[in-house]
Amino acid sequence: MANWVYIRDIGSHAGEEVTLKGWVYSRTDKGKLQFLMVRDGTGYIQAVAFKKELSLEAFEAAAKLTQESSLIVTGNVRAEPRAPGGYELGLTDVQVVQIAEEYPISLKEHGVEFLMEKRHLWIRSRKQYAVLKVRVEVIRAIRDWLDGHGFYNLDTPILTPAACEGTSTLFETDYFGEPAYLTQSGQLYNEANITAFGKVYCFGPTFRAEKSKTRRHLTEFWMVEPEMAFHDLVACMEVEEQFVSFIVQRALERCAPELEILERDVEPLKKIVPPFPRLSYDEAVELVHKDGLELPWGEDLGAPHETAIGSHYDRPVFVHHYPTRAKAFYMQPEPGRPEVCRSVDLLASEGYGEIIGGGERISDYELLKQRIAEHNLPCAAYEWYLDLRRYGSVPHAGFGLGIERTVTWITGIHHLRETIPFPRMLEKIYP
Repeated sequence: MANWVYIRDIGSHAGEEVTLKGWVYSRTDKGKLQFLMVRDGTGYIQAVAFKKELSLEAFEAAAKLTQESSLIVTGNVRAEPRAPGGYELGLTDVQVVQIAEEYPISLKEHGVEFLMEKRHLWIRSRKQYAVLKVRVEVIRAIRDWLDGHGFYNLDTPILTPAACEGTSTLFETDYFGEPAYLTQSGQLYNEANITAFGKVYCFGPTFRAEKSKTRRHLTEFWMVEPEMAFHDLVACMEVEEQFVSFIVQRALERCAPELEILERDVEPLKKIVPPFPRLSYDEAVELVHKDGLELPWGEDLGAPHETAIGSHYDRPVFVHHYPTRAKAFYMQPEPGRPEVCRSVDLLASEGYGEIIGGGERISDYELLKQRIAEHNLPCAAYEWYLDLRRYGSVPHAGFGLGIERTVTWITGIHHLRETIPFPRMLEKIYP
């Protein structure tokens, strides 16, 4: 058997005989010619089975292959500008690993509900593969930027004794007779970690028991949360715009084929460079009112408001200084104007809404204790968090970026359910 190579590396083997291992994406029968579109997880290539160049057994095997059959093929790599990727494989041998049964997802349109029930198979399709490949690159870019800018990756608990983002969206579980909750955020633990490391981030699944069916919500999603000692709101926004710009430009650089498969217009993404526009909450309310939308002062922005605001800009826009009552208990109030806090959301361009939430945290012990009481939270569960304000408290800030929302925006798709291999939504936990 010739050397086993991956399709992504095929261009460096032109003129050589190689072996590929993968699956049949599609097959076209031309009598003495069989055109197989083969995928192996790294790409797609056209493999040509010509009856004169194969044993009778191998050619007959190729002719019987069904969609998603697994196989091992050997052949000569040759340049072919008309073929996907610019190369094709002239087959010299075909070995069948398994003939797939009639595949339920044919190369035609299917309803979303059906496809979600077959999500374990749907992820093999070309567009789903492209979306998830972008996700992989976004995550790699996130780690590269943070690791390269002095952040330490420290893991935070999945099971927690208290809420971070409000008690109404907690998933409760039994922890040896005591109530515990699936984490909404690793932020509070990150605030402890920065006193040891200065700049940290956690990266993992978070859970919100929101009874929402919008295209922007999942009950389980992945979030990266950087936290920084000695940073205020302004410094936090500067980090965010550098961070997001790097992620987008990396996706453009490394995911061009995938974005093309998705028919993503990349011109708007090329404009994602610092600085980003900054808009106070007060100014945001005025703007949405001019657009004919209702928004009483004091309420958080909803999806229609975020879409309207984003439509005024060609890059993401910061909305800062939200009403204190609309944000979490730990947000630092603005001195001299306690009805607003030093919070900030980053709204993606092209109407994709919030992708980052964050801001400056309360560093004063008495104020934090007061806010915990005002939110009717159990003080005992937050004693350790209050300790952080007793022993070497400093101004600090941080944010959380949602992976699925970010990938939805970059890929230009409609619904974030396609940006994670197995989404968890209201009334959706199978497969």
